[in-house]
Amino acid sequence: MPVDQRALLADLQRQVRLLEDDVRDRAAADAEVTARLQREHAEARRVGRTATSFGEFRDGQVTQAAVAWVLATVFVRFCEDNRLVDDAWISGPGDRLREAGERQTHWFSQHPADNDRDWLLQGFAHLAGLPALAPLFDERHNPLFRLDVSADAAEALLRFWRERDGDGALVHDFTDPSLDTRFLGDLYQDLSEAARKQFALLQTPEFVEDFILGLTLDPAIDTFGLEGLRMIDPTCGSGHFLLGAFDRLFQAWSRERPSLPTRERVRLALDSVHGVDVNPFATAIARFRLTVAALRAEGITRLRDAPGHPMHLGTGDSLLHGKSDLADGQLDLGLGDHSFASEDLFEHPDMLKAGTYHAVVGNPPYITVKDSALNEAYRQIYKSCGGTYALSVPFAERFFELAVMDVERPGFVGQITSNSFMKREFGKKLVTEFLPRHELTHVIDTSGAYIPGHGTPTVILIGRRRFPRRDAIKAVLGVRGEPSAPADPAQGLVWTEMVSRLAETDYDGDYISVRDLQREVLNVHPWSLSGGGAAELVTALEQDSPRLRSVIAPPIGGAIRAGADEAFMRLSGSRPGKAPAALLKGLLTGDVVRDWQANLAETIWYPYTEEQPDARVADELWPWRSVLAARRTFQGTMEEAGLRWFEYMQHTKTPYRTPLSITFAFVATHNHFVLDRGGKVFNRSAPVIKLPEGATEDDHLALLGVLNSSTACFWLKQVSHNKGSTVDQRGARQATIDWENFYEFTGTKLQELPLPASLSAERARQLQVRVERAAQSTPAALVAEGVVDRASLASSRETHEQRRAHCIGTQEELDWEVYRAYGLVDEDLFVPVGSEPEVRLGERAFEIVLARKAARGEADTVWFERHRSTPITEVPEHWPADYRALVERRIALIESDKQLALVERPDCKRRWASDPWETQQERALRGWLLDRLEEPSLWRQGRGPATQSVAQLASRLADDATFLEVLETWAGKAVTDPAKELARLLADEHVPYLAALRYKAPGLRKRAEWEETWALQRREDAGEPVEVPVPPKYTSADFLKASYWKHRGKLDVPKERFVSYPGAEKGADTSLVLGWAGWDHAEQAQALAILVGDRQSREGWPAERLTPLLAGLAELEPWLHQWHAEPVPGAPQGPAGAITGMLEQRLGQLGLPREDLATWRPPAPTRGRRARS
Repeated sequence: MPVDQRALLADLQRQVRLLEDDVRDRAAADAEVTARLQREHAEARRVGRTATSFGEFRDGQVTQAAVAWVLATVFVRFCEDNRLVDDAWISGPGDRLREAGERQTHWFSQHPADNDRDWLLQGFAHLAGLPALAPLFDERHNPLFRLDVSADAAEALLRFWRERDGDGALVHDFTDPSLDTRFLGDLYQDLSEAARKQFALLQTPEFVEDFILGLTLDPAIDTFGLEGLRMIDPTCGSGHFLLGAFDRLFQAWSRERPSLPTRERVRLALDSVHGVDVNPFATAIARFRLTVAALRAEGITRLRDAPGHPMHLGTGDSLLHGKSDLADGQLDLGLGDHSFASEDLFEHPDMLKAGTYHAVVGNPPYITVKDSALNEAYRQIYKSCGGTYALSVPFAERFFELAVMDVERPGFVGQITSNSFMKREFGKKLVTEFLPRHELTHVIDTSGAYIPGHGTPTVILIGRRRFPRRDAIKAVLGVRGEPSAPADPAQGLVWTEMVSRLAETDYDGDYISVRDLQREVLNVHPWSLSGGGAAELVTALEQDSPRLRSVIAPPIGGAIRAGADEAFMRLSGSRPGKAPAALLKGLLTGDVVRDWQANLAETIWYPYTEEQPDARVADELWPWRSVLAARRTFQGTMEEAGLRWFEYMQHTKTPYRTPLSITFAFVATHNHFVLDRGGKVFNRSAPVIKLPEGATEDDHLALLGVLNSSTACFWLKQVSHNKGSTVDQRGARQATIDWENFYEFTGTKLQELPLPASLSAERARQLQVRVERAAQSTPAALVAEGVVDRASLASSRETHEQRRAHCIGTQEELDWEVYRAYGLVDEDLFVPVGSEPEVRLGERAFEIVLARKAARGEADTVWFERHRSTPITEVPEHWPADYRALVERRIALIESDKQLALVERPDCKRRWASDPWETQQERALRGWLLDRLEEPSLWRQGRGPATQSVAQLASRLADDATFLEVLETWAGKAVTDPAKELARLLADEHVPYLAALRYKAPGLRKRAEWEETWALQRREDAGEPVEVPVPPKYTSADFLKASYWKHRGKLDVPKERFVSYPGAEKGADTSLVLGWAGWDHAEQAQALAILVGDRQSREGWPAERLTPLLAGLAELEPWLHQWHAEPVPGAPQGPAGAITGMLEQRLGQLGLPREDLATWRPPAPTRGRRARS
């Protein structure tokens, strides 16, 4: 029966997590194992192989071991279920489960000291004794032999594999007469979330692998012959390319030498196949799959009959290993010769030898390396690496480097890779320096194809390792993406058109164009692989046009690059904290720059006064000092770059010297530029354009009109990197909706924007005024002005819709005015400034054209549905006759002019996307209510801070008629129980006071590393010479609730409004107890101490209920002694001494040791689950 892949994956992910906890606990309890791991980590750091903390390194080793144990049992089960082995060790269909149990019982009778772990190891040893599988269980390199599991964990793993469903059948049965191992590829990709992110695990679909092999391995066989042929996938993953290559080679040998014994043909085919991967369980899966493929080819049904064919598979870093033989001294041999225990490439010295392969293929990882040591190592070795490069760049070099270099018969290279290098700055060296020295034969845009698992836009590169001989390169250019997810991705419309038309030289289809491009076109960065006439339009726009750089004060950019941004950022309205409020400034980020305006949501600490570093922010940023000090600039660490640890990594002073700037969204679906009048800090996601000194506001507005036009949007999308959109359940990039793709608009590309000969500010000024008027009638603006009653908000809605329609109409006229300025149309198809009509979404000329296509079945209506508009096929009757006639002329031109139609389409036209009025109103009212609940007076009792239960808050606000009215408007109903509505309002606005109530087990381990770092920083502050490690960042999986993660983020920066005290409820009041997040450490401790006193003295709580509250005080203690040790007026000692004394007293009264506070954990939640038989 086929494997239920989804159920198997979910269950095995759970098993990996359980084993990770078990392996980690055993390793921590074994001083020898911990010492060994520490030595390995220290050596890897010394040679520059990693810059991670020991905790991160240890967790990686733990994950490898846990996955290795799970995979080993999968291999055993597959062999058992398909009777590839004679004896059952774990389970199996039919009598195999009973047989396995009886054999295990017999073993224990002969070996009474053994346990279930020993039994599993016996099973692994049995497979290791079979020549075909011996390398899989190599004790020198397999991680399962480096870190043990407990007997209990082994028992649980065995129990899992022996589970039966309600019908008595095994829950997981691997029986498959075809011995299909593709399911292992899915396991490889998703078995461990941590490993998937670290190694960018991704398997290549078979139809893609087949296509690339057809363009590389097949011609390699024709060119070089089969004897001695070598192919390699240096990023082999679970082995898809290797299996495809083996099949092709076996068939080729069968055709060429049919008289050879089958076993010899299999051996010869395997001897040509080579694969390397940095991930040990990837190569384990690839080896197993190749072994099974060889069995199938030979017709062998028992592993005992299978020979041990040598397989050329290695574990190691293809970018580092095998490089030390280079004559140019690129590599520090200390780094290149380093090997982790799981790596075995030094046993295969020629595996990664340059210039030895006739075909090099693969699907390299596309990620940016986060480990700073590795990132720097690759940068030094591969000269194409520039800026914040992705791994696609060094691997492009490495693939060509491995191929045979020969003028007459060079090796073939093929890869599917991220297309980000084509337009992003880091790809410039690759495009202009490396690739021109190698013979690219095919550049195939696959960004529009539906490829499962590939959420990143991709391109296929095919080439040969020699200096280019041909002038032309076969290019497949994208026209439009897959219109819907195909049932069979191999039969997708984009993919099938590409495959069937690849051999043509001049083809224009519905989804692709095929051209023989002159090589010099692709020797220039950026690449534009758009078909359908887009290239010709770009040429027309650029012809004899001045460029943006000629009218601005370059360079474009000027934004700050903080590095570890979260440490500096705070929500708007946050309490200043330990630094002066004047240093907390509004932060302009790209995601708030939309439709001619920017609505700030965050602030940022600005560590400069009069352009000089201001150390007054240091105390505020102290908890993140080690992280901030370790930031790496292009000049090295902060210290090496001459910067103080609390500064930004990059701070350009120019944007802050004059008030007027134009800023824009660095990443967006469309072009969004706004005029800023000063006083803000620009994040790197909102770069800055400065005009020459003396430029007026009209000068800025004239330029803004062009920048926000549909023409500029079209041009920018041709030269900018398409980051794609969402992915579906199969991990495929959604290319069905072009206007939802996000683009990266860089300053380098933007400064080359061609401009029309003349610029006018009038229309842009009119639009700017109308946008500002419309903003004044939004729910957020109304509520901010005190308009909070239901009737007034409702009456403002139509006013806002009218103002917004005026904005849309004015933008439409601007677009057509810009077409005339660029010469795209040869007549004035726009109305005078000031006479623009109201135009609703769905009424613009291009939308009417789109609606007519939809009516004919030639297009869908997603654009209208997504923007809550109605498709219409006729010009609206309510417009004046002359405007109706004007729009009819526009429609006719769009339908007849191919070039204009490229611009007058959804992916170039402003979306004016906004949340529904109801959503905006709910958000504004929620903010008003939460602001009211944050009033400090609500959180004080007498002269000190005081916690409040939700019920108590409701009682204190019972006489506030305005609050209750707003609460009802927000709730959308009459409120009879304010406490209940407050609980709903506050449900996701708090974070618990205690680490054990915030984090899951992995998060608590990271928290412990952070606490160790803080302790070392305090010793450093006291003058002690210590080495302070950089603690690991958190992930969403570390937190117990998604809302906690939302408020804290990867650096655990508190941004919540309220502190919660789960479990502190008393008596009949079961509502959650809260405190104000605006309290400092001393106030938090005082409020918590009062809570402890009340629960102990008045409520008579026992030690077990008081323990978490006391643990909360213990967590605050170090901060109190750091910031609040000095006596306060009217008190004999400071808050630190008072809280420590009180804590010691309470612990003595309760007989609690301090250790119990650190180890306290909340009881595990109980939840029902249907039992398996």
